[in-house]
Amino acid sequence: MREPIRDKGRLEHMLEHIDRAQQFAAGRSLEDLENDTMFRYAAVKCLEIVGEAAYMLTLEFKESHPDTPWQVIIKMRHVMVHGYYSIQMPIVWDIIQNDFPALRPKIVAYISELENNNE
Repeated sequence: MREPIRDKGRLEHMLEHIDRAQQFAAGRSLEDLENDTMFRYAAVKCLEIVGEAAYMLTLEFKESHPDTPWQVIIKMRHVMVHGYYSIQMPIVWDIIQNDFPALRPKIVAYISELENNNE
């Protein structure tokens, strides 16, 4: 059973791996992602962890924050893990460059919200 008390930890995992993916990509290009095996594996792993952490959030938390596309994030993880043979690096690059910067402030706000609720 998923516990509300663990939502903060899951959000922190999401934030950590959003930041890692962006650090890995800093100063690099889509071509680097396509040609550097270690970079590619690191980027995909970050996407997997973000998706898994979103999946592990309580239903109550996700329902109380409907402005975040939780199901899209979770489906992305499923593609990374189960459809590994069809991962397209331009999509991974787009997520890191565009989706993660938009998602990051929401995750930061959710963590802050949970910290304030527990005071």
